[in-house]
Amino acid sequence: MVNDHRTAATRVPSVNSAPQQTSALRLIVTGGGTGGHTYPALTAIRTLQARLAASGRTLDVLWIGTAEGLEARVTSAEGIPFTTVATGKIRRHANPLKMVSPANVRDMARVPLGVAQARSAVSAFRPDVVLATGGYVAVPAGLAAKVCRVPLVLHEQTVRLGLANRKLAGSATRIAVSSESTLPLLPESVRSAAVVTGNPVRPEVLTGHPDKAVTALGLHAFDRRLPTVYVTGGAQGSQQINDVVGSELPWLLERANVVHQCGPAHQEALSARAAGLPVSLAARYHLTAFVGPELPDVLALVDLVISRSGAGTLAELTALGKPAVFIPLATAAGNEQAHNARHLEESGAAVALLGEVTGGHLREAVGPLLDDQERRATMAAAARAHGRPDAAERLVDVILSAASR
Repeated sequence: MVNDHRTAATRVPSVNSAPQQTSALRLIVTGGGTGGHTYPALTAIRTLQARLAASGRTLDVLWIGTAEGLEARVTSAEGIPFTTVATGKIRRHANPLKMVSPANVRDMARVPLGVAQARSAVSAFRPDVVLATGGYVAVPAGLAAKVCRVPLVLHEQTVRLGLANRKLAGSATRIAVSSESTLPLLPESVRSAAVVTGNPVRPEVLTGHPDKAVTALGLHAFDRRLPTVYVTGGAQGSQQINDVVGSELPWLLERANVVHQCGPAHQEALSARAAGLPVSLAARYHLTAFVGPELPDVLALVDLVISRSGAGTLAELTALGKPAVFIPLATAAGNEQAHNARHLEESGAAVALLGEVTGGHLREAVGPLLDDQERRATMAAAARAHGRPDAAERLVDVILSAASR
């Protein structure tokens, strides 16, 4: 049985607030574990709700996820009905023999139970369509959609299909991908189901204002004649990025202002390093553990980004047309971040630093961009050519089309 105290029929004001007499579209969303799978789904829900409201309809949603994943916290905050199913995580290894581990065997044994629970949830909720955005929790619900003969829409955020979406591709009514370069990588048998939508970007990311960032973060000592760099390793920060940028701070600050989002665990060490900077350089360095609601304004302010290359980051930076130097997370599932970064580098939309990254590598990548505004503008245009700020609307088109089949 589904093991959550909220029932599938729960109607929540933030999602289901229109009068009862209007027709409702019933949607199950499944996916999560990380922000890369969770936030595109949330953006799609919001966009679909607005689209339906414009025609006098409502949206009934049930999200199937895991209690431990980010999706549990996001749905709670958003007032979206949520239920959990048993699922198993595949711990991948370059050596296939090492994948037959006790943990993998134990988790795989949970999948049939998860499929049965998901089938119960799908049967009870009676959705018009199921949207799966990836993560191992999507597999049971996606398989349940097939068993219950409910249209299944997959959304893939990265250049190559993730493991969950590869397992579900043959069952999908439509496969929404984020890049044209994904199409030839799909199995030939499912290419006819694929459509390029892009990766949904939160609308607020596109509406930032530079001066608001200056006010919110107190960046009044920045020299606005110099380019501004945003360094980020994600909410928790990146030891690798912090180390390589920290080692080059004097060189970097001679050429630019820097907003450095380092993560809570790294702030003390970087603060100590920054304390040794000359006063004139320290004035151009803003160190913060976390950037919250002011992120759209920070992105509007900056001229160059140094970051990881997760799918969500790529979607935001290309939608905004921001030049970037990517330092991919080497341990990302399927090495997807390296593939993402190389994909943009090949078209001149970014620089990818792969493998062991030294301060010298960083200087070689960043220096020409800081010294040449025209070079940054060329890279920004190439990045913008990859951007799809209307990705959420395109994905909603696909969901509505599948639901009407």
